[in-house]
Amino acid sequence: MSRTPDWQVSFADVEFMRQGVFLDPTLQTISDFLDQQEEMIEKVRRDLERGLKNPHTGRSGLTPAQVLRSLVLMRVKNWDYRELRERINDGYTLRRFADFLSPPVPQHQAFHRAFNRLTPQTLRTVKEWVVQAAVGLGLEDGQKLRVDTTVVETDIHHPTDNTLLWDTVRVLTRLVGQLAQALGRRLKAFHDRTRAARRRMYLIQRLTPSQRHQQQTQIYRQLIAVTEEVVANARRVVKQTEKARAKSLQNEATLRSLRSEIGRYGELGERVISQTRRRVLEGEQVPSTEKVYSLFEPHTDLIKRGKAETPLEFGHKVFLAESAQGLITQYEVLSGNPNDPIHVQPSLQHHCETFGHPPNLYGSDRGFHSPDNVQACQRRGVQLVCIPQCGGKKTPRQEAYEKSAAFKKGQRFRAGIEGRISVLFRGRGMKRCRAQGRQRFELLVGAAVLTNNLMRIAALLTSSSSRKKRPAA
Repeated sequence: MSRTPDWQVSFADVEFMRQGVFLDPTLQTISDFLDQQEEMIEKVRRDLERGLKNPHTGRSGLTPAQVLRSLVLMRVKNWDYRELRERINDGYTLRRFADFLSPPVPQHQAFHRAFNRLTPQTLRTVKEWVVQAAVGLGLEDGQKLRVDTTVVETDIHHPTDNTLLWDTVRVLTRLVGQLAQALGRRLKAFHDRTRAARRRMYLIQRLTPSQRHQQQTQIYRQLIAVTEEVVANARRVVKQTEKARAKSLQNEATLRSLRSEIGRYGELGERVISQTRRRVLEGEQVPSTEKVYSLFEPHTDLIKRGKAETPLEFGHKVFLAESAQGLITQYEVLSGNPNDPIHVQPSLQHHCETFGHPPNLYGSDRGFHSPDNVQACQRRGVQLVCIPQCGGKKTPRQEAYEKSAAFKKGQRFRAGIEGRISVLFRGRGMKRCRAQGRQRFELLVGAAVLTNNLMRIAALLTSSSSRKKRPAA
């Protein structure tokens, strides 16, 4: 990312404006709202200029406004990078929204690089500013709060011991081949064992339940031996070629990158070998926190939520807190599979900091229940604590309370966050993160939440203006 240009309005832009080519009403409202939030643009600018020696020289790049608006547009339409670039390039109204007008739109890689320079903390801060702006406009008063957790998947295949061992063999073999190509010579210390590993991986997958008791252990021993050989040979190749130098600076950077990748995947491969040996050969119950579920997304967690349709989920648990007007006031990408009750008191604290007072109604499902949480809500001044009791025999007072009209109404309000999660999944691309790495995972969640809030603010502003224009009866 380099210096940002100062575009001039062309004759074509003036002609389109004269002809009355306008944005979609929702996008126009979001655009007008973003025009008033200069601190957001400055925050994005600091991310884009982070690490640059002199950001005011060099080739022109995307402006902070273009980056933020394109990111919002990408999540509003749920497009990928290529479609985002093509749609902006082909449509004048989308050019206006993304702040491009007549200048050429860069390739999709430019959007990818710019978005990845943003930090999760920046999107979190921008989200806080958007919520505060909604409060300042009188769109949200913070009288109600509902919370829930969901799981956002990482982009991995279903992990099994044999496929993880096979991934280790094929990835290390490919990287060593690229290293040999960069050096321009054959590496005699490494032998291609992909065929042997693939054959044994398929043998394990095709075993019937009755065959597994008799044949699985022996095949796994062979597959583990092949994987250990590949990992050891890859490490030996890196050690033997560490003093080798390339003919150009570009090739030298490629060599350093390949050596680093081989070392990283070698360490992950050793963890996969260890967990397979412990689980399959020694019959040990390996804790989920010690397991590797993917070589490519090693940060992936195993989540068990007791769902009949999806007993096992691979990704990260995400906590969401939503206001009555559909604004997500808080989100957290969690590590591991923590219990839901730990989120109640921090969410109350965050709500008080955001709105200056506790909510009148706090709603959640029974997974968030604990006596301490109910008492904490009451001490904070929450008038209706709508958290059903989880387990145990209910007292007559508790049964009467949960059957009351106010409690049932609060639970109906609580159910609305399920619809919000569905919108984030289906409409904002939050169901599965295609990007690689924990930071990009958090960027996706932050972008989806930010876009949801902007869409809700646009809808509230539009409905408010239509009511004002409605003639009196």
